[in-house]
Amino acid sequence: MLLVEALVLKVLAIPLLARIGWLDFTTQKISNRDVLLLLCLGAGSLLLLSLQTGSWWDMGLSAMAGLLLFVALFPFWLLRKVGAGDVKLMAVVPLLIGSGGLVVFSSLLLIFALATALIVKNPFLLPEGAFRIYAQHLDNQGVVPFGVPISLAAICTTAFLVINSLTANG
Repeated sequence: MLLVEALVLKVLAIPLLARIGWLDFTTQKISNRDVLLLLCLGAGSLLLLSLQTGSWWDMGLSAMAGLLLFVALFPFWLLRKVGAGDVKLMAVVPLLIGSGGLVVFSSLLLIFALATALIVKNPFLLPEGAFRIYAQHLDNQGVVPFGVPISLAAICTTAFLVINSLTANG
């Protein structure tokens, strides 16, 4: 029964991640409230899974991955290369996806980050004029909404983990 509740918490995180990605794309801001809510959903899900399995390994490994990402990205925030919201979001995502999804998340993040960089650097690849102008505006400011690829990778990873769990336990 705890598995169902843990999956519900993960599913509830998907619209929140979509909101975070959209707001970062449109405003270049990731709110502390959204990151904290995501942390609660992820930690709650991991807690329920840890209680079901009787092992705290996944929760500990996810917390260590989050701490490592925070420490690794903090200097980039100090150098103004990434935003504080991006650093906090990256630190929270491992708690949402768990240690079993880190490889999938990392692979998807690399793909989405490269696609974002390509679009921002080459806005002529986009189909609509207004979208193209907006991307050029982002490039002129030197701001890349890194929360978008983080959110997309987390959404896809979370969906993959939920579907995989449902088919394995179905």
